[in-house]
Amino acid sequence: MNKNEVYRFLDQKQVWHQITEHAAVYNMEQLEQVCLPYPGCDAKNLFVRDDKRRNYYLITVKGDKRVNLKDFRRKQGTKPLTFASPEELDTLLGLIPGAVTPLGLLDDTECRVAFFIDRDFWQEPGLIGVHPNDNTATVWLKADDLVALLREHGNPVQVVDLD
Repeated sequence: MNKNEVYRFLDQKQVWHQITEHAAVYNMEQLEQVCLPYPGCDAKNLFVRDDKRRNYYLITVKGDKRVNLKDFRRKQGTKPLTFASPEELDTLLGLIPGAVTPLGLLDDTECRVAFFIDRDFWQEPGLIGVHPNDNTATVWLKADDLVALLREHGNPVQVVDLD
């Protein structure tokens, strides 16, 4: 799905969302330069795989949070983890580096990627800001709605406490 297809999909599903268009951003430092309506609700996304390239994970946390992959591995019982390649990102989610987003899971037709989202997104106001498969905008959604959409699509989804 491209950006406009994501918007149409959200409209068709009657999911509340708000769109903030901005210049392309490729990392959290660049996003800090953008005036966002819900500061503190923006998401950082890590696309990782196990050492055998059998299992893929999308880990989503608030933008100011760090993820320790060794701790994540221990808590979730995975094999050793490393960042997936740009080719794997394109093949599985149709995304480029800098545009990684949970909405890319809607293009994961085989539902190979497991989604882990940090419980912090349920703190007031309960919103999450993610790219619409394109890093020139941020779409604000209710965290509950995002999780429901991805579960309906069929990807494994877990809400977890990520330190």
